[in-house]
Amino acid sequence: MGDATASVREGAILIRPPRDTGEMRFGVDLQKQVWGYAELDTVPDQMFVVARESGGQVLFAFDQEKPIGFALAFAAIDEGTVYLHSHMVGVVPAYQNRGVGRMLKLAQRDDAIARGINLIEWTFDPLQLRNAHFNLLRLGAVARRYIPNLYGRTSSPLHGGLPTDRLVAEWWIQSTRVADILSGKSVTGASNRVRVSLPSTIREICVADVREAERIQKRVREEFERRFAEGCSAVGFEFDEQQSSYLLEPYED
Repeated sequence: MGDATASVREGAILIRPPRDTGEMRFGVDLQKQVWGYAELDTVPDQMFVVARESGGQVLFAFDQEKPIGFALAFAAIDEGTVYLHSHMVGVVPAYQNRGVGRMLKLAQRDDAIARGINLIEWTFDPLQLRNAHFNLLRLGAVARRYIPNLYGRTSSPLHGGLPTDRLVAEWWIQSTRVADILSGKSVTGASNRVRVSLPSTIREICVADVREAERIQKRVREEFERRFAEGCSAVGFEFDEQQSSYLLEPYED
């Protein structure tokens, strides 16, 4: 079973597993609030039950008794390594940029460590720069796999008509790197770092000029695939008003 960790509170925000199957419906309602999903597009509450009962994770964030965010992860295995695949983490707009997402991720980490699990993975859009900063710099995840058009082209406004390219975040939750980053220590990069750069205004470009956005996406895809084939991993991220860059270097767990 998942959700081994006790409840975690920070100020008025409480992170806890669902008390019963009825609370699984919170996950469906939150998907609609966070991403504007129609009912047809949501992960149904039955899948939250399946995740919990098969070794995954279901965690909710509450302000008092009001659900404001959630994390959903499934048990996974790859070449004998058991890990968690974090399928969704979302926070309603009014509570974003207030540390709730980080609380949910840390609760996922605590639960995984309590169960002897060392790895949590998830995918993210390389054009979503805030996610990249959060995943690589705030959490200490690394990325060394790029999956082109993972879900195919969709009608979702979130994807803007682009191929659904994804980086795979690997969060080695008991590594020295992660422990140092979570404790606030600076992590020194290698001297031979290379960059994969793109405009900091890429989200605006996705809305205003889809052809240009897809051209940038194709270039970024090719650069990542080349660098990963050379043995590099994305371990850092730099942001300024004009250009943002993924920082890549050889990395061993």
